[in-house]
Amino acid sequence: MRDAVIVEAVRTPVGKRNGGLSAVAPADLSAHVLKALAERSGVDPALVDDVVWGCVGQVGEQALDIARNAVLGAGWPESVPGTTVDRQCGSSQQSVHFVAAGVISGQYDLAVAGGVESMSRVPMGTSAQGQWAFGEGFRERYHGVAPNQGVGAEMIAERWKLSRAQLDEFSLASHAKAAQAQDEGRFDAEITPVEVDGVKVTADEGVRRGGTLETLGKLKTVFKEDGVITAGNSSQISDGAAALLITSSEKAAELGLRPLARVHTAVLAADDPVIMLTAPIPATRKALKRSGLSVDDIGVFEVNEAFAPVPLAWLNDIGAAPSRLNPNGGAIALGHPLGGSGARIMTTMLHHMRDNGITYGLQTMCEGGGQANATILELL
Repeated sequence: MRDAVIVEAVRTPVGKRNGGLSAVAPADLSAHVLKALAERSGVDPALVDDVVWGCVGQVGEQALDIARNAVLGAGWPESVPGTTVDRQCGSSQQSVHFVAAGVISGQYDLAVAGGVESMSRVPMGTSAQGQWAFGEGFRERYHGVAPNQGVGAEMIAERWKLSRAQLDEFSLASHAKAAQAQDEGRFDAEITPVEVDGVKVTADEGVRRGGTLETLGKLKTVFKEDGVITAGNSSQISDGAAALLITSSEKAAELGLRPLARVHTAVLAADDPVIMLTAPIPATRKALKRSGLSVDDIGVFEVNEAFAPVPLAWLNDIGAAPSRLNPNGGAIALGHPLGGSGARIMTTMLHHMRDNGITYGLQTMCEGGGQANATILELL
C-alpha cells in the first residue's frame, strides 16, 4: 500500500497586523516558503505534481488562484500547477489532507501542501464584500442568525461554564510557553526568515511578555457587554505562510529524501454552525477511533487557539493531559494567519515531535461553518 510522508516543513515567522510582514504581498510571501521548501529539501521543483494552497480571503491580492501565482513568483517551472482551497481557518490543514489523499491514490508522486493569509493587506471578511453569503435556506433553517465566531466563543464559555479568569489564565500561559520556546530556539529550525526593506523578520511578532491577570482583566469584552471574550484571550490578526512537501515512502527512497512523519489519519467533522467552534471535539474522537489510538497514545496535541474557550472545552471533553496541549503556545500568542494556520501549526507540531521523539501528534482546529479537520502524524 502507498502511504503519504512529509519530507520537509517550513514556515515564515508570523507577523502581527501591520507588522514586519505587512509590506509583503501574500503571493510573494507564499513564493518565499516555496523557495525555502525546495532549497531545504534539495528537490527539483519540476518534479512537483501540484501545489495545494489554503487561503480564506480569496479576493484582492489573494485572488486569481494565489497558489499558481506563488508557483510562478517563486521561479518554479511553468509546468507546475497550483490550486487554492478554502475550508476557512482549516484551509491549509485541508490542503495536507488533499495532498496526502492524492499521493496515496497515486494521482501525485510529489506535491506541496500549505497556505497563506495576509490579514494586514486583505482584512478578515473582505471576501464577503458586505453581502449575505448564507442564502435563504440557511437563514430560514437558523432563524435569521448570522454566525459570528466571537459570539460562538461566548456561547462555548457559557455552555462549558468557563470564567473570564480561566480564559485569561490560559492566554497568559500561551504567551509564556511561546516566549520560552522562542528563548530556547525551538522555532528556529522551522522558520525561514523574511527580509523586508533590508530588515530580516526572524521571529513570531505576537508573543507578549510580562502580562498579568490584572492587565488582561482591564480589557473590554468585544462581542457581549457582560461576556468574557476580549482581544487578550482571542487569536491575533496576523500575516504568514507555511508549506509541507509530501510524497510516498517509495518515492522518497527513490529521490533520496528522508521521511520525517507519515500522515497516519486524516478526518473531518462538522457540528452546529451557529456556535461554530465545537467541531474539534467530534473530529478528535473520530480521528482516535479511526486510527485505533487512544488519547494516551498521543504525545502532543495542537488545538488551534482561535479563542481560549475552544481548547479549554476540547480539553474538558477529550480528557487529554493539559501538559501535552499546545506545548509551545498557540494562536493567542503566535497569531492566526487564517489560511496559513493549519500548515503553520502542523510544521510546528512536526518539529516538536522530531525534537522530542514523540511518536504520535494530533492536530485539530475549528473552522467557519462549524467544521473541523483532525490529523494524526506518526514520527518516522
